[in-house]
Amino acid sequence: MTTVKNIYDYINTIAPFDTQELWDNSGFLLGELCKEVKCAVISLDGTKEAVSFAKSMNADLLITHHPVIFNALKRIEKGSAVYELIGSDIALISSHTPYDKAPQGINDTLAELLELENTARLENGYLVVGDLKHEMSIDDFAELVGERLDSRGLRYTDTDKLIKRVCVGGGACSEYMWDAYNYADCFVTGDLKYHDMLDLSQAGFPCISAGHFETENLPFLKIKNRLEKVFADVEFFIAPAENPIMDI
Repeated sequence: MTTVKNIYDYINTIAPFDTQELWDNSGFLLGELCKEVKCAVISLDGTKEAVSFAKSMNADLLITHHPVIFNALKRIEKGSAVYELIGSDIALISSHTPYDKAPQGINDTLAELLELENTARLENGYLVVGDLKHEMSIDDFAELVGERLDSRGLRYTDTDKLIKRVCVGGGACSEYMWDAYNYADCFVTGDLKYHDMLDLSQAGFPCISAGHFETENLPFLKIKNRLEKVFADVEFFIAPAENPIMDI
């Protein structure tokens, strides 16, 4: 019999919860650890839609990347994700910054999706750097990123230089953009503000802002394969989800 605690303990071995940032809220967030798990749902975000899907599957556990409970809750309203999880007796585990940093986590998997070779993690613990198989123009590389990540609304800065060494950081990694500048020919991340991209452009360093959802969704959902190998008695499902931010 597999319990919530068994799955929590396994995730803790591959992405230790004590490595999370002080502002984060990863870990076991809701339910009871001793609850048996026969069905679990995986989702990047703990949206109402993801919870509704979990309910429809009679799931015992929801596993998310972004914590459903992030800041202090002053009230829990009917219809909210937290309310529905409690009412349906669905436990919740979230692995956010621990899984960003973890081996085979978000950024290692992002590098793998872009087929980077000779990869290494930078000292900040988040960014991963690696080589493209062949040098590429920024236009061709941006197109490749968009295709591999199914990215909508991708933005990038121009350069005449060919790109070989790439630094990746899924989600919001703008505070590490100058680390990327020191180690690579191009930076691929999720969200970069206009002025960040302008500063990098002025420094002659191309960057690609491929979307927070797109740079983390596929990499996080890969955890399903790892969980299935360990917990053969549990059915794992991925909650259907699309980027809620629409582009014209």
